[in-house]
Amino acid sequence: MPLLSGEITHIVTKGDKRMLELLTLLWFFNTSQPAQSTLTAQSPQAEFAAPANTTRGFTVKFTVDLKKFDGEKSILEIPDVLVVRLRQHDPLDRKRQNYPAFKMPDGSVPVLEANVVLHSVEHPDWKNMTIGIPLAMLKKPEGGHDIVLNFSGARWTMYVDGELLDNDFPFGYPQWAEKNSWKLDSEYVRQAAIYLPAIQSEKKQAKTPNPSPGIQYWTPPGHNSWVGDVVTLFHRGRYHVFYLYDRRHHASKFGKGAHYFEHLSTTDFKTWTEHEAATPLEEQWECIGTGTPFVFNHQFYISYGLHTGRVYPQEKTTWPAQWEYLKKNGRTGEFKRATTPGVPAGATYAVSADGIASFKKSNVMFHPCQNPSVYTDPGGKLRMLANAGSKGMWESESVDGGWWCIRPDFPPGGDCTFFFRWGKFDYIIGGFKDLWSKPADAPDLAYASVVAKGLDFYDGSNVPAITEITGGRFLMAAWIPIHGWGGPLIIRELVQFPDGRIGSKWMKEIMPATGTPKTLAARVAETMIFPAESESFILTFKVQPAEAKKGRFGISFLPENGEQASCELQIRLDDLRAQFGPGSLSHFAGNGKSLREGGSPAGVGNYAIENLIGVDQPFTVRVIVKGSDKIGGSLVDAEIAGQRTMISYRPDLTVKKMVFRMEGVELENIRIAPLKH
Repeated sequence: MPLLSGEITHIVTKGDKRMLELLTLLWFFNTSQPAQSTLTAQSPQAEFAAPANTTRGFTVKFTVDLKKFDGEKSILEIPDVLVVRLRQHDPLDRKRQNYPAFKMPDGSVPVLEANVVLHSVEHPDWKNMTIGIPLAMLKKPEGGHDIVLNFSGARWTMYVDGELLDNDFPFGYPQWAEKNSWKLDSEYVRQAAIYLPAIQSEKKQAKTPNPSPGIQYWTPPGHNSWVGDVVTLFHRGRYHVFYLYDRRHHASKFGKGAHYFEHLSTTDFKTWTEHEAATPLEEQWECIGTGTPFVFNHQFYISYGLHTGRVYPQEKTTWPAQWEYLKKNGRTGEFKRATTPGVPAGATYAVSADGIASFKKSNVMFHPCQNPSVYTDPGGKLRMLANAGSKGMWESESVDGGWWCIRPDFPPGGDCTFFFRWGKFDYIIGGFKDLWSKPADAPDLAYASVVAKGLDFYDGSNVPAITEITGGRFLMAAWIPIHGWGGPLIIRELVQFPDGRIGSKWMKEIMPATGTPKTLAARVAETMIFPAESESFILTFKVQPAEAKKGRFGISFLPENGEQASCELQIRLDDLRAQFGPGSLSHFAGNGKSLREGGSPAGVGNYAIENLIGVDQPFTVRVIVKGSDKIGGSLVDAEIAGQRTMISYRPDLTVKKMVFRMEGVELENIRIAPLKH
C-alpha cells in the first residue's frame, strides 16, 4: 500500500545489513454515525433507502470468516451496486492485480474482491471497478477479519483489519434505486453495516514496524503496487525522491493510470523518511503525470501535469483557453482553478511549506503541456522543457505564468526530458531513448545527440532523473518495468570522463546486504556449470583477456530444467559490446542491438550496449540476480569494470544454475554470496 501521511521509513544498518523498516498506519472508521442498514447471520437480508447525495459516497463494514472454498462465492451483494466475492484465481495469471505475488503453501491463489458498479455521462462503458487482495498476503489467511470498503468519490478502497491493502480511483458514481436490497452469505459473513454518506477515516501509526528489503530494487508494499516515473532533487543536504505511485501497471482508473507523487528523502542514504504524498488524488478528474522538483526564489516546488484529457474531452477542459491565450499573447497566462471555466488541465505545481515536505497544491495552471520539466538553470533563470502535448524550451520570470518559448523545436517533446549540468558540459536526457549534450559555454543550438554516436548510458532504467549530491557525485534514479508500466526503483551513481561521456556504476551506500561469500572457482578458461544456491545472489569475478581487446564470454542464468525464461549476459571485447540475450546450455546467444541500432534498453529484455569503457585491461564484473514472487521472475543487474551498468528482467525465471562459456578469455576468483532479504 502507499505510504501515507506521517509514515516514516528507515534503512537500518548493522555492519553490512541494510533494510527498510516501514512504520505502517492503521485506519479506523468512527461509527458514531448511525448505519443506514445492518445485516446479521440471523437477518441476512434487508432493504434501505437511497442516499440523498450519491457524490458523498458510502462505507460498508463487515466481518468475514475466511475458510477454504472452491470455485467462486458471492458473500455480500447490493444488486447493481456492489458485490463482494471469494474466488480461486489462476496462479499463472498476473494481469492487472498480480495476485500470484502471494500464494498459499499448496500454490493456490484464493482472493477476496469487491466490485462497485459506476455510471457516468462521459464514459458509459466504464462500469465495473474491482479491488481485491490475495488471501495469502494476510498474516492469518483463515479465520475472522474486519473488512471496510470505502467509496469516497475520489477513491475506492479496501481495508483489512485496519490496513489499507488495495484501492482504485473511480470515475462516476453508483446508481442507487429508490429502495435498495442487500444480502450476505451467513457461512462467510457474520455481520455487515452500510453507511451513507461515507465515513471519514482516521489513522494512527502502528506500533509494530513492517520490515522490507533495502531501497535498491524496492517496490511499495503490496501485491500490485509499483514505482512509476521518478524525479529527484538534492536540496539543503537532503536527497528527495518523488515517484508516481502505481497500481496495476497503469490500469487504475479504467486504464488511465491515476498516478500521484509519493515522496521519500534521505540525508545519508542509510536513513530514509517517507513523507506525506506530495500530490494526492482528491478529485475524480485528476490524472497526474511527470514533472520535476525545483527551487526558485528560495521556495521548494514540484511541477506536474494534469492529464485530464484521459477522462474528459478537450473542449470541457481549460486547454482551449490556455492555448488561445498563448497564441494571442506569445506567453502563457495564469489560470486559476477557482476562476477558470472548464476542468483543470495542463501544467501545475505544488509548493512545500517547510522546504522539506508538506506540499500544498497551487491550483494554478501555468502552461498547457502535460509533463512540465521545470528547473532553475545554472545562471538562475527559470526554465522548462515541455513534454506531452507541447515541446520546446521555455523561460519565465514567474512560475505562475508568463512562459515564452526560446527554442520551439528542441527538445522535441517526448514523455519526460530533464536538464543537468556536470562540469564543462550540459545534458538533456529524454525519458526512454534520447540524450543530448553540449559544452556548457555553447549556445542551446549546440546540443547534439549522444545516442546517435553510440555513447549514451541507457541501461534499462526507464525515465531516468539525474541529480548532483554532496561531493560532486551524480545519481540517476529510475524504474524498471515489470509486466508493463511501473516496477522496482533503481538508483545508479554516474561516472563522467574528460570528454564529457558518462558511464554508470552501482552506488556503494545502497548495495543490498549479502551473506557469506563462497568461491566457486579460482580460475576458469573453459565451459563450466555452477549451481545457484539462492534465488537472489551477487556474483563477482575478474576478466583476464588472453590477448588485449580480444575474446568474449557469456554467463547463462538458467532454471532447474530447460532454457525457457533464461538469460545470458555476454561481453565481447572484440567490438566493446555487452548484451543480454536468451541463455543456453550449449551456445552463445546471437548478437543483439544497441539503442543506436534500434534496440530497446527500456524494455529490459534482450538488448546490447556498445563502446564499453575500461575493458582494455583486466577488469571486474559484478552481477546481482534478484528474484522474488512479487515480480514473478528475476532481475539480472550487471556492472562492468565499474563504469557501465545494464539490467534485464526475466519473467518466470528462478535461477538454479549458471553456465560460464569463454572464448579467448579467462575468469578469475569467481565468488557468489546470497542476498539477505
